[in-house]
Amino acid sequence: MGVSVKTLGIDRLNVEERLALVEEIWASICADAKVFPLTEAQRAELDRRVADDDAFPDDVVPWDEVKASVRSRLGR
Repeated sequence: MGVSVKTLGIDRLNVEERLALVEEIWASICADAKVFPLTEAQRAELDRRVADDDAFPDDVVPWDEVKASVRSRLGR
C-alpha cells in the first residue's frame, strides 16, 4: 500500500494538527528549494515585487484586517 492520509494516520488528526503538519511539510520543501531553481522570468518577477515593496512600504493591508474581511464575507 502506498503513502496516504490513512496509512500515515493523518486522518486521525484534528484540523489544527493537520494544518500544523502541512506547514511543517511545506517548510521542509522550502528547505530543499535549490532542487527547484527559478527561471529567469520568475527571478525577474520576484525582483520586481521586492522593488515595488521597497518603493511603497506602506502600501499594505495588515493581516488582522485581511482576516476580518474574509471572516465578514464568510459570515463568521
